[in-house]
Amino acid sequence: DGVAGVEPQSETNWRLADNYKVPRMCYVNKMDRSGAGYLRCVDMIKKRLGSRPLVAHLPIGSEDNFKGMVDLVENKAYTWDSDDRDAKWEIHELTGNLADKFGITVPSDRAILDAAPKYRTELVDTCLEMDDVAMEAYLEGTEPDEDTLRGLIRKGTLDIAFVPILAGSSFKNKGVQPLLDAVVDFLP
Repeated sequence: DGVAGVEPQSETNWRLADNYKVPRMCYVNKMDRSGAGYLRCVDMIKKRLGSRPLVAHLPIGSEDNFKGMVDLVENKAYTWDSDDRDAKWEIHELTGNLADKFGITVPSDRAILDAAPKYRTELVDTCLEMDDVAMEAYLEGTEPDEDTLRGLIRKGTLDIAFVPILAGSSFKNKGVQPLLDAVVDFLP
């Protein structure tokens, strides 16, 4: 929950999944609600669930200003043109100042977008731990492509080496399609 963070039922289910070694990922929902805090939730996942989070999405804004998310695997931004349930999304290249590009004025939301390159680097570095050949290619200057990253995220998820973290607002259908795509790409 983007507002409440990790809830007791999540902890209970997490322990059960740990016992049976079930691969999983997290979806930080309700990013459009007052009090939503994405990075606070990521921190709670680390501390309360004892998991290694892999930030795969960054929210573009929060609360009333939630516009979409940055997909760090594809290195693109997804925005929705309205809050209607069936609103269409647009895909944007990550160029220029993202906060200005999307009209984000809240300092904490701007800071998250300004840190997108840092989170992208962390995602790539964490993924490359799963494959020595891809790591060697990266060290020689070859950036992994989307398919390679997806494969490495899948491997890390199945090995329970880390847990991909996504963001969205299910009520307004923002981020649901990327979530479903991630289920197909990363889970058994």
